[in-house]
Amino acid sequence: MINIIIDGTAYPAEEGQTALEVARKNNINIPTLCYHPALKPSGACKLCAVEMTGRTGGRRIAMLSCILKVSEGLEIKTTGPIVDAARTKAFKNLLRMAPQSARLRRMAAEYGVDLGAPPDGCVRCRLCIRVCKEIVGAGALKMKKIDGVPFVTPEPDRCIGCGTCANLCPTGAIRVEDNENVRSILIRDETIGKHPLERCQGCGRWFATTRFMHFIEQRTAPHPHVKESHIYCPTCAKLFSDRTRAAAEHSIKVLMPGH
Repeated sequence: MINIIIDGTAYPAEEGQTALEVARKNNINIPTLCYHPALKPSGACKLCAVEMTGRTGGRRIAMLSCILKVSEGLEIKTTGPIVDAARTKAFKNLLRMAPQSARLRRMAAEYGVDLGAPPDGCVRCRLCIRVCKEIVGAGALKMKKIDGVPFVTPEPDRCIGCGTCANLCPTGAIRVEDNENVRSILIRDETIGKHPLERCQGCGRWFATTRFMHFIEQRTAPHPHVKESHIYCPTCAKLFSDRTRAAAEHSIKVLMPGH
C-alpha cells in the first residue's frame, strides 16, 4: 500500500492503480468520455488531465489520469490553470469532431468550459427574415444578438404559419411540422409558432393555418370564381376555377351560335 496526494489530501493506493481509479474510489470527480473500467485505458478523449507535481523534479505538468500509474510520492491536482487549459483544449478538440453533441456541451458547462454557441444549421443569410417582411408581409422574424452571437428569433405573435421561411431556408434550419390539424414552425428545434389548420372543403385535406387564411383575405381581393365562404386548398381551388371557367366558356358558345 502506498499514499498519493490528490488536491492536498493523502489517499491510500495500490501499486498498478491509475490516478483516475484512486480519485474515483474516493469520490473525486474527473471527467472522461473514453474510459471504461472493463477496458484498458487509451487516453483518447484527454478530458481526464490532471496537474502532476510529484516525480517531476518540481515541474508542474499536465498528465492523463487514466494512464498515470500511481507510486509513492505522486502528487496531483484536479483543478487549477494547468488543468483548465488542458481540459478546455480537449473539449474543443472533441467538439470539432462532434459539434452537435449535447452531452459534450453539458459536460463542458459542468466544468466551467465555455464552448460558445452551439451550431444551429443557420448560415445567417437572412432569407427567412427578408421574405417574411418583403413578400409575405408578416414581419415575424428578426435577427437578435444573444451573448454576442446573432440568431434568427421570432417577433411575438407575428407568425401566421405560412411556412414560406422554411421553404426558402437553404440549410433546413427552419422546419414545418403538420400534426393532424396543428402546424408547428421550428427553428433550432424550438417551436416559434403553433397554429390550427383549416380543412379543404373540396378534398378534406388539412392545408393552411386559420391565421394565414385570414391574413390572405385581408390582403387580397375576392377570388373571381370561388365563393368567399368556401375554403379550398390550391389544388381544389384550381380545379373549381377551371370548371367554372369552362362552364362560362360553354355558355358563351351556346349564346353565340357558330362559335
